[in-house]
Amino acid sequence: MTDDATTAPTCLAHPFPGQPHAPAGCAAARGLDGRPVHAAALKFFWGPMDCGKSTMALQMNYNHARQGRRGLVTTRIDRSLGPQVTTRIGLAHEAIEVTDDLDLRALVRGRWADGVRVDYLICDEACFYTVEHVEQMAELVDSYDVDVFAFGLATDFRSSLFPAAQRLFELADEVARIQVEVLCWCGREGLLNARVVGGRVVREGAQVVIGDTVDTAEVRYQVLCRRHYRSGDLGPRDLGPRD
Repeated sequence: MTDDATTAPTCLAHPFPGQPHAPAGCAAARGLDGRPVHAAALKFFWGPMDCGKSTMALQMNYNHARQGRRGLVTTRIDRSLGPQVTTRIGLAHEAIEVTDDLDLRALVRGRWADGVRVDYLICDEACFYTVEHVEQMAELVDSYDVDVFAFGLATDFRSSLFPAAQRLFELADEVARIQVEVLCWCGREGLLNARVVGGRVVREGAQVVIGDTVDTAEVRYQVLCRRHYRSGDLGPRDLGPRD
């Protein structure tokens, strides 16, 4: 016969500061938010600009909070250039600005040390995080039983994967493309994010440059289908008056 007390795995999750390790058979244990221990997951929701990523992030936060769960909202290089998540339909929520030296694990542990429960993280603009931040997200899920919901672009203006997005594709428990359809000017589905400077699509430069989607912006971004991204065709509005 085996000794269950010695063969049972040790639970690493601490849903709340001061809570002891879960007993043997911890798959049946529950945290203070009522969810099963080890049910946490890392999920990445992606899509092109204007598909509603930030809107979905705020909706996800609302849905979890209304069930009594407690979370943190983080972002990096939001369009507002402030510590908040903003959307093009007018929604906004205060957020923690993610910097290169911010450790997401230390952020959660610090809240726990202050007696504040953290059940989940909403990570908006996750494509602009570092690869190390993504590793920290995975550790928060696996070792701390904190859900992480990441939202962001997959590819940059050159149609190349952002490093953080690539790592999320590799590590996430679930990857889902946001289903709100964005259209190219021609009516086809928009797939790629073009950077437009001086009325032309540019294909060289820094990977991250602040811009907007409005036509009056000095640097702007426009979602195009693959055909028109490859040709650099921005549509009739850039061809001048038509008869």
